[in-house]
This record gives sequence, structure tokens and C-alpha cells, in this order.
Amino acid sequence: MTLAEIKAAARTEAFARRKVAFQSRRAGDADRLAAVLAAQSGRALAGYMPMRTEIDCLPAMAAHAGPVGVPVILGPGQALKFRRWTPDAPMIAGEFGALIPADGDRIVPEVLVVPLLAFDRRGYRLGYGGGFYDRTLEALRAEGPVTAIGFAFAAQEVEAVPVEATDQRLDLVVTEAEVIVPV
Repeated sequence: MTLAEIKAAARTEAFARRKVAFQSRRAGDADRLAAVLAAQSGRALAGYMPMRTEIDCLPAMAAHAGPVGVPVILGPGQALKFRRWTPDAPMIAGEFGALIPADGDRIVPEVLVVPLLAFDRRGYRLGYGGGFYDRTLEALRAEGPVTAIGFAFAAQEVEAVPVEATDQRLDLVVTEAEVIVPV
């Protein structure tokens, strides 16, 4: 089995596991993330607009003391750019149906909250397969320090995510249950 086939099978399993976790979500699932982000006060933050069964990071983003942005997909094979977001920003549908602010300044995040399908305690994540976050983290890290925080339900943890050379590690993983510092 090729690495691509291994990752595809892992994604199928991870979608199913996340769907079950999503059905048990609670209003306070983002509280631990908000506490972690409080230590990043004043730094530019980029989160994401939750889709499908992704854990909702919006309460933590709204509470952040500093500029907040969300990703804008420019096209296949390109790094993400980030547009300033506020809870009352007019939103429009972007690529893949993700909401983006209708307008707003570009921000360069120093802290990036990353969605995922699965994660492991080494700090690796399994995404959707487009490589957007890996390219983005590589580009941001080439320009200076950035803290990458995976945000997920605890049920999304796996023993080991299949990885390849282009996969970027997370600095932290935050779930509704704990904060994990990769080893």
C-alpha cells in the first residue's frame, strides 16, 4: 500500500471518528483553547471557520485580545492568506464553501489554529489532503516564528499519523480535555 493509500484510509477512519465526537460536542469545548490563546494576547491570530464536523474554535477566536484572521484559499498548490475577521464581519462563501470575510485587511499570523482530522502526540496532523496548511506553515516559519496549534476533539487522537517529508509539526494540540505538548 502506498503512503497516499494509507493516508486516504486514515482519513476515512478519522472522518467517522470525528463525526461521533461532534455529536457529543458541548458549549464549552473551546474553553481550553481560549485559555491557551490568552497567553498569546496581542499577537496576530488566525483561526478557521468550522465546517462539517470540525470542533468550533470561534468562541476562542472572538475572545482573543489582538487581531484575528481566517484563511482564504487562493488556489491549488498555494499557501493560505489570511483576512481580518471579527464576530460581526459580513461573510461570503469562499473555496470549498468555507466562509471568509467579504472584505478586510490581510494579516500575517504569529499564532495559527489549525483544523485537522487526526493527530498524534508527536505533533503531526492528518488534514484533508490538499497540503494548504503544510505549505502555509512552511512559508510562515521561513519568515519568522509562528506557533501552530492543532484544535480537535480528544477522540481524534491516533497512535501515529502517517507522515511524509512535507508535513509540518504542530507546536501544541488542544482538545476539549487537555493541552498536549508534542514530544
